[in-house]
Amino acid sequence: MPSTNPDITIDQHPAVTFHVTIENSSAGLRLDHFLVHHFPECSRAKLIASIRSGTFTVNGISKKHSYKLKTGDLVVGQPEESPPLEVLGEEVEFDVLFEDSHLLVLSKPPGLVVHPGSGNPSGTLVNGLVHYCNEIAGVGDSIRPGIVHRLDKDTSGVMVVAKSELTHNRLIDAFKERALTKEYLTLVHGVIKQSEGRITAPIGRHPVHRQRMAVRELSGKYAASNWQLLEHLADTYSLLKVGIETGRTHQIRVHMNYTGHPVAGDVLYGKSRDNKLFPRQMLHASRLAFNHPVTGRKMRFTAPLWPDFAKVLTLLNSEYCVTETGFS
Repeated sequence: MPSTNPDITIDQHPAVTFHVTIENSSAGLRLDHFLVHHFPECSRAKLIASIRSGTFTVNGISKKHSYKLKTGDLVVGQPEESPPLEVLGEEVEFDVLFEDSHLLVLSKPPGLVVHPGSGNPSGTLVNGLVHYCNEIAGVGDSIRPGIVHRLDKDTSGVMVVAKSELTHNRLIDAFKERALTKEYLTLVHGVIKQSEGRITAPIGRHPVHRQRMAVRELSGKYAASNWQLLEHLADTYSLLKVGIETGRTHQIRVHMNYTGHPVAGDVLYGKSRDNKLFPRQMLHASRLAFNHPVTGRKMRFTAPLWPDFAKVLTLLNSEYCVTETGFS
């Protein structure tokens, strides 16, 4: 796609679609960020894969996607051809909270894996999305079409899915820039006496148990969670509202376990606790707020508690329950 930026010189080249000499205004940009700007119809993953495979070069040499461009560099290439679709559409149940031509917001049920992977070749949310809206199949990469963020298999709640490459790229940028508000409800073991708190503890892969994450002070990535106590239940549990500033894998589960209050029902991080009462980890993505990536409209969504979570709160005589489905 030829650029209209007057600070970029584009040379005609018969063998490629993109042949650009970098001028001062683009110097210092990462190669992948530069290409995302000029190929908005392509996913970032596809462009990074193209850089890695050598279909894009800088001065005739393959570079890392993080390479910082310099004045006078010659960027040449074209995106790789997309592989055939590898995800088949299947009828999978999920609740649609909102939909327009650009995106879809849904409430994911517990027990549903987001995308195919090892041990889960089918029956995932992505299979259901492709069945529900086939245009999603061509958005992003072939295994995770439309997906811009994930919830764990046994975490329920609100998710946003992209229906176009432009929306996909802008939502990914919004998540990276922490421009979205994400709020969860969780029931944790123990009676927390403080009314609120903030956890800043870096998270990385567990050094021994590779399926787990852990707080890693030296090698982990920055992670921040803010929590607010809603109520105590049965003199044994605490119901919390948790907002996350970052989106690290298993972040809330790792952070709460780190404080000595693992998520109820979480047999991975809280297996030493009595979890017989709980059908799964008691974690629910209750609210999501962001600016629409195309229209700019402020959007806020609320997903009602899944029935299994609500039943547990009822058994524990909770006075708090999110039942409404909201959009504003």
